Amino acid sequence: MRIAELAATSAALAATSKRKEKSERLASLLRRLAPDEIVPAVSLLAGTLRQGRIGLGPSVVRAAVAGEHAAASTLTLADVDRAFDRLAAISGAGSAGARREALADLFRRTTADEADWLARVLLAEVRQGALAGLMEEAIARAAELTAAEVRRAAMLGGDLGSVARAVLTEGRPGLARFHLELFRPVLPMLASPAESLDDAIERLGSAALEYKLDGARVQVHRQGDEVRVYSRLLNDVTVAGPELVDTVRALPAQELILDGEVIALKPDGTPHAFQTTMRRFGRRLEVEALRRELPLTTLFFDVLRRDRVELLDAPLAERAAVLADLAPGATVPRRVVSKVEEAEAFYDEALEHGHEGVMAKALASSYAAGSRGVGWYKVKPAHTLDLVVLAVEQGSGRRKGWLSNLHLGVRDGTGGFAMIGKTFKGMTDAMLVWQTERFRQLAVADDGYVVHVRSEQVVEIAFSDVQESSQYASGVALRAGEALPRRQAAGAGGHAGERLRDLARPGGEKTAGLSEGPGPRGPASGRRCRRRRAGLFRSGATRLGRRSSPSST
Repeated sequence: MRIAELAATSAALAATSKRKEKSERLASLLRRLAPDEIVPAVSLLAGTLRQGRIGLGPSVVRAAVAGEHAAASTLTLADVDRAFDRLAAISGAGSAGARREALADLFRRTTADEADWLARVLLAEVRQGALAGLMEEAIARAAELTAAEVRRAAMLGGDLGSVARAVLTEGRPGLARFHLELFRPVLPMLASPAESLDDAIERLGSAALEYKLDGARVQVHRQGDEVRVYSRLLNDVTVAGPELVDTVRALPAQELILDGEVIALKPDGTPHAFQTTMRRFGRRLEVEALRRELPLTTLFFDVLRRDRVELLDAPLAERAAVLADLAPGATVPRRVVSKVEEAEAFYDEALEHGHEGVMAKALASSYAAGSRGVGWYKVKPAHTLDLVVLAVEQGSGRRKGWLSNLHLGVRDGTGGFAMIGKTFKGMTDAMLVWQTERFRQLAVADDGYVVHVRSEQVVEIAFSDVQESSQYASGVALRAGEALPRRQAAGAGGHAGERLRDLARPGGEKTAGLSEGPGPRGPASGRRCRRRRAGLFRSGATRLGRRSSPSST
């Protein structure tokens, strides 16, 4: 199959909001794939590469897009997949230049439309609605299975592409190979954001609350003395956590699959900044020396298997009891509550101990690996900043023709601005129409992909945290930024860049330099999920256009 067919399908998906139409179009394409094309096609249509990250930065990708392209489509899906295999294999001295030239060569053989689509895949900016859930529905439709069957196979197999190949080539018998298996990690269950504790308790009734840690998610498999540790992305990271291996070997069981987090704690038991934890857990060399300097603590919150008993489908209350019996000294603090007042007390306790907030979980919930199950919610404070827009990227897919992704900046102390991050989240169609007109008026340069603007527009951005970053001149980067509705400026510009560096500094307080403000939906949303504001950046302009209500961060 030619790559042009995938690019055209992606564009068609972006052009409609009808889920059934998207699913049918995807299923039609999946049926036409050769067996060897299925895995790379599923990855690309979900906006990712089968090869994972291959060391191509935004500037390299954009330079390749801006180059020359073929007049007619000739490349097949197999051609492109092999090219990305070669790119992924490039390493050593001079590898950056070699990757740059290899990508430019690939893009010279694509048409302009194909290059644009592949660039957005590489930059994780494909916004066509073909995420995992929709892809599961399309695979099920193409293979004449139920979406639930495909979803469970993907949960157990950890790779949707492999599931697609199995069921599209073998039908229902292909499902038999996907089951819970030691040393084959499954995708982790995720939580949905709740507006407030009131919202979470109203949804769940009686619920298990846990501290929400800002550590590194791990899944641990044990058989006898063999222990393997896997990251959230299912990579083997055993070498990075010898303390974790020792902890699990000491537990009273021969076979285990556990879910939890590792986190670096200070002597007083409060957590270090996330980046400090990752500085330790991300190391592969001199681990023992760093272990003495910065030990990791393991806290588990779920168990999927104990000896020969599989617990995926067991209710959380049962799994929690098994875990408490198995590892009483290595479990995340948990409390069962049924009243908001009880939940608030536990939430305050979590914050006082330096953690992000709480998780609220339904006692009857099974472990829905790989999805944001309706039984798990996360509740934490959101922070907001007033930032200036430095540039805006051209939209793609459904947002084609609009200016979408905002480049955000803070004052740099010299009268200018330094970039601190990007966001395309939280924007309604009305906001996109408004900001496209506004930023066209402010434009000073346009390279066909990024429109640079005069620094005159202020936006309010909600974010979950700040981390140190060498990517931006500001030295810091926002995590999970989202545009909020327009509001009147309240005061002159400040020096939030310095306060953000305090936030990002290892050991820095999560709320340093921030003042309290109203909750996400005003005072009625509950005092425990209030937004926190920091620093104002104003250059004599109005706020970004309105939407009905901001979502939780």
